[in-house]
Amino acid sequence: MATIYEVSELAGVSLATVSRVMNKNARVSEKTRDKVLAAMKELGYRPNTIARSLASNRSDSVGILVSELRGLFYSQMMSGIEEVLRASEKHVIIAAGHSEEAEEIDGIEFLIGRRCDALILHVESVSDEYLIDLAKGSIPVVLINRHIPEIADRCISLDNELGGYMSAKALLEKGHRKIAYISGPLWKHDASERFKGHKRALKEYGATFSERLFFEGDYSEKAGVNGLSHLLKQGEDFTGLVCANDYMASGAMTMAREEKLQLPEQLSIVGFDNIIFAAHLYPKLSTINYPLGRMARATAHWVLKNVYKQKNLAEIQNLFEPEFIARDSIATIKE
Repeated sequence: MATIYEVSELAGVSLATVSRVMNKNARVSEKTRDKVLAAMKELGYRPNTIARSLASNRSDSVGILVSELRGLFYSQMMSGIEEVLRASEKHVIIAAGHSEEAEEIDGIEFLIGRRCDALILHVESVSDEYLIDLAKGSIPVVLINRHIPEIADRCISLDNELGGYMSAKALLEKGHRKIAYISGPLWKHDASERFKGHKRALKEYGATFSERLFFEGDYSEKAGVNGLSHLLKQGEDFTGLVCANDYMASGAMTMAREEKLQLPEQLSIVGFDNIIFAAHLYPKLSTINYPLGRMARATAHWVLKNVYKQKNLAEIQNLFEPEFIARDSIATIKE
């Protein structure tokens, strides 16, 4: 294996110059840089990244912990973060926590052990106290899709309560008063906040929340199928259904057709997230846009600004607002 000394000798420059080329130092002329790069290519020299990280105290890698690796939601989040970091020549190391406290902690410890310069965490099970203590450590930490007041400047989150309010309001404004709800797991902060917003909208419009028209799901398509099946067996009429994400809304639409319900004439449905397939369902699904791509980029920019001290970055937006996307899945109730 070629060494930096051999590169120096072949290029006819000092070791310091080779080092400056490897670290993209601007104080090297283009002619000298080309000579060094040509020598590296001829010798098949590859810089020792571990040695470089020890010398600079930087690994140029960022750890990302997400709940799952599968699914459109998480792939959009990871790709948005990776795209921004890669443009600044930083790499990502990804681990999954599977919404289990022990696995989330294990994933965090794994990323710390890989000498990541910073951690981007999408965590659901570890406590606020754990994350507050973690933020006091030597490795910078930023959270996505979670808000903790004590470390609010390190949180990039969505106003889920507002999103839940908007999804119910979309039905209420069309005259619906008997509205069913399929939630995500209520132990998750985003699910409980969306449900809180849903009930706020019902109260504002004088509609009554019924426990019989409520089903707690797990954000999966199957939960939408099972949820609507359960609701239809309750013997209580409803004209509208709010689902806490688009996967469950998709499952509910499948079940509705199996039950020979006309959509949206007999049942209007609203989702949440605005996953790419929402616009391709039939009828096209009205939903709440979750600006995940923008949030992912903001998280990456937080790292570039606070860890790598990059200049000329816009002010980091910590709280994002959802947006209602009107499509074809809501009918107007005629009095």
